[in-house]
Amino acid sequence: MSPTSPTSTDYPPGEAPTAPGETAASAAVPGAPDREAAALKRAKAEKIGRYVAMFLMPLMMVSMLVGGYLAAMHAPTPHDMPIAVTGSTAQVQQFTDGLESGNPDAVDVRVVESEQEARQLILDREASGAVSLSAGSATVYTASAAGASQSSSVTALLAPQVLAQGLALATEDLAPLPDSDMAGLGAMFMTTALMLAGYMPLSLILSNSPELLRFRRFVPLLAGWSALIAALVWTVVGPIMGIVEGHTAAVLGICALAVFAVGSVQLFLTRILGPMAVLVGMLFLMVLGVPASNMSMSVHTMPWIYPYLHGFLPAAATGESLRAVLYFEGNGAGSHLLVLVIGAVAALLLTLGIDARKRRRKPNAAPPAINVASLHGGPRPKSRTWRYVTLAFFPLTMVVMMLSLMLGAMHQPEPRDMPVAVVGATAEQAEQAVSGLDQQMSGLFDLRAVDSADEARGQVRDRTVVAAFVLPSAGNPTATLLTNEAGGMSAQQVVLSVFGQVAAGQQVELATENLAPLKDSDSMGMATMYLAMGWIMAGFMIIVVGSTAAPASRPLRKLVPIVLAWAVGISAFLWVIADVFVGAIDGHFWPLLAAGTVAVFCVAMFTAVFDRLIGMLAILPVIGILMFLGVPASGAAMSIYMEPEIFRFLHEILPMPAAVESIRSILYFDGDTVWTHMLTLGIWGAVSLVVVMIIDRFKPVRTEPHPVGEPAGEISGAYDASTETAAPSGKHSASV
Repeated sequence: MSPTSPTSTDYPPGEAPTAPGETAASAAVPGAPDREAAALKRAKAEKIGRYVAMFLMPLMMVSMLVGGYLAAMHAPTPHDMPIAVTGSTAQVQQFTDGLESGNPDAVDVRVVESEQEARQLILDREASGAVSLSAGSATVYTASAAGASQSSSVTALLAPQVLAQGLALATEDLAPLPDSDMAGLGAMFMTTALMLAGYMPLSLILSNSPELLRFRRFVPLLAGWSALIAALVWTVVGPIMGIVEGHTAAVLGICALAVFAVGSVQLFLTRILGPMAVLVGMLFLMVLGVPASNMSMSVHTMPWIYPYLHGFLPAAATGESLRAVLYFEGNGAGSHLLVLVIGAVAALLLTLGIDARKRRRKPNAAPPAINVASLHGGPRPKSRTWRYVTLAFFPLTMVVMMLSLMLGAMHQPEPRDMPVAVVGATAEQAEQAVSGLDQQMSGLFDLRAVDSADEARGQVRDRTVVAAFVLPSAGNPTATLLTNEAGGMSAQQVVLSVFGQVAAGQQVELATENLAPLKDSDSMGMATMYLAMGWIMAGFMIIVVGSTAAPASRPLRKLVPIVLAWAVGISAFLWVIADVFVGAIDGHFWPLLAAGTVAVFCVAMFTAVFDRLIGMLAILPVIGILMFLGVPASGAAMSIYMEPEIFRFLHEILPMPAAVESIRSILYFDGDTVWTHMLTLGIWGAVSLVVVMIIDRFKPVRTEPHPVGEPAGEISGAYDASTETAAPSGKHSASV
């Protein structure tokens, strides 16, 4: 054994061996080896903790988003939908028996004395719909301003029963949506933006400038922030976009109260949960709150918990208040506003109680650690003003992008050059029909003459056209409409409505043939959208969180294998959520795993470009491109032929549409176009990887957290988020 070996017993007289990494000087100090070993152990534990946080936070956020939204909306089915029925006793009994015979759990029938009472229940939003029965006829009442999807669900429930009893059917919309907001998305997107503005700043402040969370400083700041956001939301949705007209004071007041209430509750959650409060806020405000708001889809078509949550979550209170003011002259707003007021007051009182308790227990508590020294990727700004401006800029920009890009794309859905094939017995007959229909529906459809029904079927299946209208012939006097539900449900609904009217005008019977129906487990096609959103979100979250939580992972030699492993793991996990837990999809594990891995990895590389350049602010351009532009351009929520023309171009090049079309192709079309969309994603990933390599040659990769570097006296003015006691100045680690 070598004399220099640590295990050798051959030492010079009077000298003892030193531990690995231990100096002779430290060995001579009593207890030093133990302290160094403890320090090494702490460093190892911190390193492990940072990497755990890098994976855990994105995992929880992505799984909540995909699982929560899919569970709520993948297969909407009416449950206890309140329906008012009026008419003679015999008529009401017969109609109710027929309505409940098929699915007694679908409706909650309320028999009322008069037609006027039934109408008022709808205007008060105490009933989703109503039917007034009379001799030989029935009138179905709805209110699309109370929810366009709810109005459709009510009609789909009641109309077949009316016709089954041999009654003439009439319909009346008691509160139609305005032309400026034909889809009723204005209040929904306003609500979502207000929730975002209420809870997002708290996590940023806690990580970057915790001194602002001192109660007496935060409350007036929150009041000012609420007023600013209210003015911003009203300006974008009102004067700029023209979606909201009038009701200025009421809209401003509701918006400000909503942000203040959400911010107050989030302050309380931050006191008791610290940085993890952002996950709780996301769960109750977005994952559960948005479906339970009754804005995008009726809560009476979701699982039982959502009507219950609708009664007290702030998203529901905000959305229903805005809806009441905008469309129902304020009727019913009071109870929802009371929810916001009670929530704000209770949260602030609880926060004061927690602060008082913590002051008694730890009067000299140290201030919270500053985990994010700067948002822009460089050293921490020495000026408080610039730091605070950056903090405000982040959520302000998110709100503006959400409203201007997403709402701007989808608030006025109407067909624009939607491709439809017209099939005739001969090419001449088809051309003549196209010419005549073009004059009647100029600009709505891009009609293409086809002389073969089989050719038209092929075009519908491969999504070259959204539908095909087969003209009647001498051998077949019935017209046929070929549709493709899995290729886009909103487009199918449009062509069914329009060409149903065309057939009625020509006095011919119309048969329909759905060449690719959606599955009952995904009756709205939501699995395609939310699974793709999960892939995209997983890609950018691993980079954004990892840059702060584990900056040692940022060099490409470490980042690429980490992201690749994450891409495989999260793609498999999201499949388990969508298939095993929710049941929205069935099988297709291997192709979805492969496509998801490519999508997650390529989005991560794209995000890394902006992370290298502007740090955490990378979230703004990345979400703007991938989500706020990507979701409308994907054609998942709404057909791209019902949006501004720019989104047809974006549909061909953005990652989100490529992810959506890949999933759609795998689930419903035997993977016919997967390779084309994988090529799109691959180009994004390869180009981004090359750009990152170039950036790294000229800009050293940061592998350590930025030092806080506060000037003397600044931290001395910072307060523990839970106390009113000033902490002594000193250095603070950028711990997770």
